[in-house]
Amino acid sequence: MTPKAVIFDCDGVLVDSEVIAFDLLATDLHAHGLTMPRPAMERALIGLTLAGVADKARTLGADLPAAWVNDFYARLYARLEQGAPLVAGVLTVLDALDAAGIPYAIGSNGSPRKMQITLGQHAGLIDRFGGRMFSGQDVPRPKPYPDVFLHAAKSMAADPATCVVVEDSATGARAAKAAGMRCMGYAPHDASALVAEGAQPFASMFDLPALVGLT
Repeated sequence: MTPKAVIFDCDGVLVDSEVIAFDLLATDLHAHGLTMPRPAMERALIGLTLAGVADKARTLGADLPAAWVNDFYARLYARLEQGAPLVAGVLTVLDALDAAGIPYAIGSNGSPRKMQITLGQHAGLIDRFGGRMFSGQDVPRPKPYPDVFLHAAKSMAADPATCVVVEDSATGARAAKAAGMRCMGYAPHDASALVAEGAQPFASMFDLPALVGLT
């Protein structure tokens, strides 16, 4: 079924910033005493807000100072300002949605400033979303709760059951399921965590228009 609206996660879906951010995060958490292997750390932390990362990392053994979230955000923003490329095929997807007259939005656990930094590096990209860029930090509950996706659907006057979410994390896929939305799981490598949450996996953004019935 062709969707009536599409909601994108940001990091790792629209911009190839997930690896950049997690490289910095993993190094920082190791410096604060969290010694778990990188794959296990990714499974535990990817998709959370940074405040959620801090809470989870502390339960796993990281000795983080009280001001860690603000301090890390400052360093992360500085790193992302050096360059965050688009995920290959994203513009093709947006062009297909525009041609079909299907509205789209962003529902991310990242901060609004982070989205402005990463998306703002690409001319005209922010304008294409028409102000529909929503952060899980600005709704009552971030992902894995459905609030940000339901808010995005409401902004487009779309029934949640007719929306498609494009996600790359199990946390986001869980939020889509809770919102009653079909989830397409972007997984160029390992799709198992997304599949476990009910997402339909795909490995290339160039394939997405056909998978959601646009071509």
